[in-house]
Amino acid sequence: MDTREAPEKRHTLSILVDNEPGVLARVAGLFSGRNFNIGSLSVAETTDPLVSRITIVVPGSEIILEQIMKQLRKLINVHKVIDLTDQPRVERELALIKVKGKNGDRAEILRIVDIFRCQVVDVSPHDYTVEVTGDQDKIEAILELFARFGIIEIAKSGVTALPRSKKGEKK
Repeated sequence: MDTREAPEKRHTLSILVDNEPGVLARVAGLFSGRNFNIGSLSVAETTDPLVSRITIVVPGSEIILEQIMKQLRKLINVHKVIDLTDQPRVERELALIKVKGKNGDRAEILRIVDIFRCQVVDVSPHDYTVEVTGDQDKIEAILELFARFGIIEIAKSGVTALPRSKKGEKK
C-alpha cells in the first residue's frame, strides 16, 4: 500500500474587492488566522478605480479551498470570489533573475534568453539580470537552466490571472 501523500493542488483565486486601505490586510489575515498558506499574492486596481483584483495562489485540498472561499465571501469588502483553478485562463508571473555570467558562459546565457523570449534588463561584468514573463512552468524551466551558471538572486511578482473569454462572448 502506498502511504505517500498526494501533492497539494495549486488553486488560483481571483477576488474583486473594494479598493480601500485595510482590505488586503483583512483578506491576508483570513488566511493566517486559519493557518492557510498563500503560495502567491498579487493585487492591483482594476478598470474601476474603486475596485481591486487580488489574485491568490493557494496550495491545499478541495476541502481547504471550499473553507477559504466561504470565509472570503463573508468579508464585507469582497464583491466576488472566482476559482480559476479548473477554468481556461491566462496566467502570468514576472521573475527577475540575477545569474552569474562568466566570460565563457555569457553567449550560452544569451541564447537561453533568446529561446525563452526574455529580456536582459541589467548587465555587469559578473552577471546578467533577466526579466522573464510567463506561466509557472516557463519560469521553473528557465530557473533550472540558469542553475548551472549560478543564480545569485530571484524576485517574483506573484501570479496574475484572468479567465479566458468564450468564443463569441461579448462583455
